[in-house]
Amino acid sequence: MSLKTDFKINIPDWAKRDTLFHALFWVGLYVALIIIDQNPTSVFTLIIELVNLVFYMIIVYFNLYFLIPNYLRKNSGINYAIALVLTAIILTPIKTILFYLLFTDQPGVQSYFIAKQGIIFFQMLFYGSISTIFQIILDWQKGSVEKMELHHKNTETELNFLKSQINPHFLFNTLNNLYALTLKKSDQAPEIVLKLSEMMRYMLYECNEERVPLRKEVNYLENYLELEKLRQKKHIKIDFLVSGLIKDQKIAPLMFIPFLENSFKHGLNNQLGEGYVKILLKIMEDEIHFSIDNSKTETAPKPHGKKSGGIGLVNVKRRLDLLYPNSHELNLKESPTNYYIDLKIKLNN
Repeated sequence: MSLKTDFKINIPDWAKRDTLFHALFWVGLYVALIIIDQNPTSVFTLIIELVNLVFYMIIVYFNLYFLIPNYLRKNSGINYAIALVLTAIILTPIKTILFYLLFTDQPGVQSYFIAKQGIIFFQMLFYGSISTIFQIILDWQKGSVEKMELHHKNTETELNFLKSQINPHFLFNTLNNLYALTLKKSDQAPEIVLKLSEMMRYMLYECNEERVPLRKEVNYLENYLELEKLRQKKHIKIDFLVSGLIKDQKIAPLMFIPFLENSFKHGLNNQLGEGYVKILLKIMEDEIHFSIDNSKTETAPKPHGKKSGGIGLVNVKRRLDLLYPNSHELNLKESPTNYYIDLKIKLNN
């Protein structure tokens, strides 16, 4: 296999930023090597360990900045292993010659280093391999962080897209409600406009947050129901019961309204006789229980080629999966005479 490649050295950003860390590491290693030696106070030991340290640095940085980027990261594992071994083989005699020249007046020491070339080789290979393991761990950590960031960005983009669909969806429905009331020339028009203004402010501005106070979400539901009460026929009964204390709980915005809007659009709006919608919001310490039970006519028309519920219901299901994974439970039931939804959300997640 060919080991030929362009000599290109890539210095990673973390090395540039952490120069002080590198310096402290090598100083610490030098001190540790001296302490481990049998005669740590001698000049002989200081010189030997300094030479050792320099050659360890050479193979480590050559490995990090050249071998790993040009071989290992390009999926050339065999070529990389051969290159690392060859590097250790080349550096071993160079280091031995340097020791030989440093101790020209001590033939016994010269003979010792010549005889220990095998040990010198394995020491070089050991430090090169340790730096490889260290870099693999860093790359794995960096890759994990990048995957998490990418997943977060993708999720955020999808949520923004879903929300951009939800806001106009409710805005148009609410304007239709207002239009129906103005046709009747209702004296309650100023109150209606005020409630609509509050709803639009909430949808267009406050809903940009990932979580909103539960109190504001409940207020939005109440305004929506007040508009519906004015628009619906007298024989339609609308009940909204809030059980529990609203404190500082927060929830994803516009999480309940698609179900409520759906109950009117596909239920009461098609009702010919008496009808009802019963909404229950039960607030607990770390969980919210939201349910709607509404009547419908057995012969309610459905849009051709579409499932009941439309874009709002589809979007809110997807948002629940993204914002409350494994921490929500949604049940939808339909009979010839009623729709029923039951939603539980764990707030601590």
